[in-house]
Amino acid sequence: MLILSIHGGLEYPHEDLKTFDYGRISHDSAAVLIKDGIVVAAIEEERLSRIKHTGKAPIHAINFCLQSFGVSYADIDKLVLSTREQECDLLIRDDFFYRESTFKNTKDLLLDMIYRYDGTIFNRDNIVFVDHHICHAASAHHMSGFDRSLTVTIDGESREGYAGYVISAEGGNFQVLDRISNDNSLGAFYIAIIRLLGYHPHDEYKVMGLAPYGDPSKFRRMLKKAYTLLPEGKFKINYAWSTALFDYMSPRKKGGPITQEHKDLAAALQEALETIVMHMLTYYREATGHTKLCMSGGVAHNCSMNGKILYSGLFDEVFVQPAAHDAGNALGGALYVAEKLNEENGRGKLDHLYWGTSIADNESLSKTLEVWKGFVSFKQATNIAESTASLIAEGLVIGWVQGRSEFGPRALGNRSILADPRPVENKSIINEMVKKREGYRPFAPSILEEYVDEYYDVPKTKAPLSFMNFVLNAREEKRSLLGAVTHIDGTARVQTVSKETNDSYWSLINEFRKLTDVPVLLNTSFNNNVEPIVNSEEDAIVSFLTTNIHHLVIGDYIVDKKAVDKMDYLQMVPKRPFNAELKKSVGYTEDGAKQTTHEIRLHFGNKYKKDISMDVFHILEQSDGVKTLGELLDQFGHSSTETEKIIDAVIDLWSLRLVNLRPFEKVAVGAAKE
Repeated sequence: MLILSIHGGLEYPHEDLKTFDYGRISHDSAAVLIKDGIVVAAIEEERLSRIKHTGKAPIHAINFCLQSFGVSYADIDKLVLSTREQECDLLIRDDFFYRESTFKNTKDLLLDMIYRYDGTIFNRDNIVFVDHHICHAASAHHMSGFDRSLTVTIDGESREGYAGYVISAEGGNFQVLDRISNDNSLGAFYIAIIRLLGYHPHDEYKVMGLAPYGDPSKFRRMLKKAYTLLPEGKFKINYAWSTALFDYMSPRKKGGPITQEHKDLAAALQEALETIVMHMLTYYREATGHTKLCMSGGVAHNCSMNGKILYSGLFDEVFVQPAAHDAGNALGGALYVAEKLNEENGRGKLDHLYWGTSIADNESLSKTLEVWKGFVSFKQATNIAESTASLIAEGLVIGWVQGRSEFGPRALGNRSILADPRPVENKSIINEMVKKREGYRPFAPSILEEYVDEYYDVPKTKAPLSFMNFVLNAREEKRSLLGAVTHIDGTARVQTVSKETNDSYWSLINEFRKLTDVPVLLNTSFNNNVEPIVNSEEDAIVSFLTTNIHHLVIGDYIVDKKAVDKMDYLQMVPKRPFNAELKKSVGYTEDGAKQTTHEIRLHFGNKYKKDISMDVFHILEQSDGVKTLGELLDQFGHSSTETEKIIDAVIDLWSLRLVNLRPFEKVAVGAAKE
């Protein structure tokens, strides 16, 4: 049986319904395809649309799942949506007023979408809706390998009105013991406080990384007034207390300096979160007798909290679903329906997340790299693991792209930036040269699973350590050795690597071990600070060319940058992304003078926009994906000085992923085929 499950909003990727509020189904769209209970394809929409956290309809993700498995909608037995039908229908009714739409319910919209895709007349009775937090719970329990578990979901909020469930799970039976209302959301509580630190939704992990630099006692008394621990594992959040904090401290604006006061608040917030969660878990551990814990929901990505749960010894085993955020609900919805249809034969312990796009074979890779030969040189290695390990041991930073891309927010060795974990300066070097992010932000160690006990204090509580879900204490004698991947408090977000699940990555780390006697690599996601993790070969090449990574390793090829002249970019072909728009605004200055501004923006909030000159505006307006930048410039006629400024501006937009640039040869070949 084939089950296609999706999570996301209702707005198509190319649409920009600015007046429409999509409620709480608004981020991390994804699609998952399972056959007979086993995942065969899964990907987040952001990896394909290249918009971080996009919540639009996962059209590209659906297409990938179908095409990668060679099926159409006609082959799908069940189509699952990760929310309740009544909440989806409320969105459709709102949509009716903002779009030329005649649909009055979700099923009608989906049936139309499917028919337009491939002409399939889908059976409306095969469209299934599953509660948001049941999806979270199923994604964890059914991937844990446990028969019975206490399953806890914790996130920001849901349209159903809840920010978490506490469930006693046994097989496919879920007994809901308690529901956490949106009014007591731990995710919303965390976000309310991090706003005072200059951060916003999806920045929670940054504050978690800042917390070890602070002293929680400085704000402990204040934050204790923000929540109340109640009997039977319950709690109450007082959001108004963030207003009191605003007057008590010096709030930070985005991009402003981070003071010790800000670090102390981050530490107190992390401590408060852990206190509340441990209060809840302690009660339900005793009340239910469950010795195994499963967790999901966005708050379950707090790996420092997860580490505290492990070291507490409260449970014998803990499983945290590695795609615990809302994208993982596509996985949970599929597994939940499969279980109900007696497809439990596929349910088992999760061992990997490599369900996304595969890179091409060496012959096809060579052709792709040849298109970019004006900007890169490349050579095929006879032993890519050995050659790459030598480069890393020499102190170089590598972009590593192999096999199928990972599902979820972590790069687990197939779409990674890798470096030597030993020099402490590598942390700041990579933060500056690639990520353009705060220097305090830590990187993860990838370690051969055979050696994890030698380097880290592994708790007695069992847990899979291969997904970067848990912060562990580094052994005292190893902390100075692994300076680039050990946090200031002696901890690390560990990923163990198994030869059985990722032979190429295991072999690379093992070759590095042979050279250095250290079975560890520094691992971080392969992307810059404005884009999702790279997915395709082209994504990797573009990210490589617009960051300061030393080498790109893709398949069996080692790729280097060529020294290019600025004028070489005139032979590149600019094209606006499909979800971009150019905007010209006429307004007034403070003294009443007319003022005209130009900008380019993507259809996903004001985060993705940039002011541009009138000249760049006109060039992008005329760009059609065929004319080179040089040809577009010739249409308007510019001096050499103006030309250089325009080239610089276009390269900057390219690095921000607001404009696509590709070599002329590739576009010409594609155009010829059309």
